[in-house]
Amino acid sequence: MAITQNTDHFQSTHVGSLPRSERLLQANKDRRAGALSDTNFLNVFTEEVDAIVARQAEVGVSIVNDGEYGHTTVSNSDYGSWWTYSFERTGGLEIVEGITPEELFKTPGNGRLNDFGIRRDWNKFADFYSTLNLRNENDGVFPVATGELSYIGQDEVQRDISTLKSAAQKADAQDAFVAALSPGSAARIGNKFYATDEEWIYAWADVLHEEYKAIADAGLTIQIDDPSFAEAWDQLVPEPTVDEYLKFTQLALEALNYALKDIPQNQVRYHLCWGSWHGPHTTDIELKHIQKALFGLNVGGYTFEAANARHAHEWKVWEGVDLEGTILYPGLVSHSTNVVEHPELVAQRLEQFASVAGKENVVASTDCSLGGRLHEDIAWAKLSALTEGARIASEKLFS
Repeated sequence: MAITQNTDHFQSTHVGSLPRSERLLQANKDRRAGALSDTNFLNVFTEEVDAIVARQAEVGVSIVNDGEYGHTTVSNSDYGSWWTYSFERTGGLEIVEGITPEELFKTPGNGRLNDFGIRRDWNKFADFYSTLNLRNENDGVFPVATGELSYIGQDEVQRDISTLKSAAQKADAQDAFVAALSPGSAARIGNKFYATDEEWIYAWADVLHEEYKAIADAGLTIQIDDPSFAEAWDQLVPEPTVDEYLKFTQLALEALNYALKDIPQNQVRYHLCWGSWHGPHTTDIELKHIQKALFGLNVGGYTFEAANARHAHEWKVWEGVDLEGTILYPGLVSHSTNVVEHPELVAQRLEQFASVAGKENVVASTDCSLGGRLHEDIAWAKLSALTEGARIASEKLFS
């Protein structure tokens, strides 16, 4: 399986995390508490992956995944598992007493990241954010690197691979992908071991390369989750110039290419977003400022937000751009609102992207993950609207 152009219709996919079933959530809790054996957990996990893949196929999603069920969460309000799953798959990390959340982030100034509470958007709308319930029910505990990093997630990634491939075959799915973290996003925890930022992020690149290679060797597409590329802009105080920011992000992009060494480019798609929390997002960096840097990545496609109120206008920035053989996966339905997009609106958005990028080069997708951000019923209604919109646009442009 690999990234392919559209031939006679618009393909469809989504960004990754889907609402977990209550059965899986309970199994995760029981396993963590030692009340469920690994064998019995695997039985539940396999059956639930079969069900989530089958449901995607039923609503017409052509490029499916396992809903990120392998990225453990114990609550449907935990939308951080795209990142926190890496903690249990990486050696050299530990919980260190006396480390506050603020200390896990870099100090202000000179291109150093700040804590979420220092974000420029959060300060601009301080009263709003002070009352915002983010609903994120993860543990709220982040580890620190106290030793050399190593990849210890071989069993977990092989489980994810085998269950997804089996489920996709049963559902007769066209293609399948597995989401994996980027080095730049992984490196946003505390480091008490490596002497420099470069050593630190390249250590993560070595770790994540093993996960990428396992997924690619299995014939699946890798989705690199990298919110840090765009959203870190808002964490830099004072606001840098665009050139300063691009220089700041260059190390992370280079580390990602290093992590992708020997991975076929047509088996990798790159997801960028501006952080999926429900806020004003007035300080999001504009896509036009970071678009060129994307083409330095050794990937075959880009998934990005294009449906929400802050970024829906940016489809025009792709006009006249040489895609260099890559595929676009614009978000046509959004995680940021409970309003379910009309299929005709989805079709219109798809036609807009096709008009600037070519109908063969655009795959219908979601802004960001739907799991953790939306009620289960709304998430599936949005996926149905997405695939129906893709069908409508296909009839117009491929008939």
